[in-house]
Amino acid sequence: MLSFRLEITTTMAASCSLVSCGEEREADKAVIVQFSNGSVRNAEKLDFTLYKNTDQSNPRKKSRRIVVAESDRLSYVGQNFGTGSLKCNNLCKYYVGVLNKQTKQMEVHSAQIFNMQPAVPGEATEAEKLQDASQTYRDKVDSLIEAFGTNKQKRALSSRRLNQVGGEMLHQAVAKAANTVIDEKGLEALQQEVAQTESQGDLALHLPPCNADAHTPEDVYPLDNLLSPVEFEALEQAGSKLAAITTEELQKMRDEGGHLCVVKHLENLPSDGDAREKITRCSFYLSLLLKLARQKNITRKFGQEEGCPRPIQVKLMKTFTVETFNNGRLQNVVSSSMRAKLAAYCLALLLHMDHMTTDLTLLHRDLGLTEARMLEVAKSMGLTLTKPPRGSADEDGMRDKHRQASLVLPLVKYDQFRERRKRKKMH
Repeated sequence: MLSFRLEITTTMAASCSLVSCGEEREADKAVIVQFSNGSVRNAEKLDFTLYKNTDQSNPRKKSRRIVVAESDRLSYVGQNFGTGSLKCNNLCKYYVGVLNKQTKQMEVHSAQIFNMQPAVPGEATEAEKLQDASQTYRDKVDSLIEAFGTNKQKRALSSRRLNQVGGEMLHQAVAKAANTVIDEKGLEALQQEVAQTESQGDLALHLPPCNADAHTPEDVYPLDNLLSPVEFEALEQAGSKLAAITTEELQKMRDEGGHLCVVKHLENLPSDGDAREKITRCSFYLSLLLKLARQKNITRKFGQEEGCPRPIQVKLMKTFTVETFNNGRLQNVVSSSMRAKLAAYCLALLLHMDHMTTDLTLLHRDLGLTEARMLEVAKSMGLTLTKPPRGSADEDGMRDKHRQASLVLPLVKYDQFRERRKRKKMH
């Protein structure tokens, strides 16, 4: 083991004293080297050089040092970082004493140990060895072609690499664009849109449970599938509030553009207790469905102002909304396919409220859907569509032709009609 700063003496006088050097600088630290392949007989024939990292601002790199010892025959290299460094520097602290012969005082300096290994010219470094190990058979063949291949082989290699780079760039661009769209809309909303586009109006997946073999119209789309008995009981308090609504409040709802389907049923409540209770509870649930169809982003507080019970709120979120991620937050969104589902459930609920015949025009206006879309929903449910004759007027005296939808057994099967666009003539 050899030190640059250590003056070795065989005996120390009794008058010598030990003095600490205090807070020393980086340049005052001693360097101790040991050679891995033997011992040095004459240290004066070695030319030592100490290198330090230039990045002094990085706390992990500013303490990196490399020691190089050059002789006439061979060079030795040691470093305090990487795989070739000694772990003892991290576990222990080493000190070197330097004796001043004039003052008889010994200064103590901290030191680091470097393991010097011979550097053979032409030998591959550790980084090059790792790179060679990671190369595949194809990479090695390409390297041989670059060095010794013919012009034809080199042109083929260059063409293949250009195609590979172009394919990777295209793949990265497509992946980046897809991730951007997914982050903005959400995966489930995109899946719903794709399903809607592929089906091209097929609403079978969004209809309420249907029993086509039922013997009575009421059992085709059972009310229990629209509102379970537990959910129906949860609407007792909300239904009681609607049953006590005054004429002035109903007129205010109509003037403010309220849901006409709900207002119509509240203005004509039956006198029978059970039937009255059924209409009021279904009307409250219908008003929530109509409000939900008009919104896009749904918060967790939806329906709280109207006094919506918690079971109904959970049912609306799970049945008629899609969960999406937007800027790292989870949101409930009413997609276009969910709006069609809301239309189907509202239509089935109105059939039970109107003795299996309801006003289709009034419903599509409250939902904010087009008449063509509403007709698609009614046809997919197998309903019978009727239109009042010419010249007839509605309750307000307006010649507004309202379509009626009725559930009549057996259900009507409509043929799917797809419009063909005419080709434009070239002039």
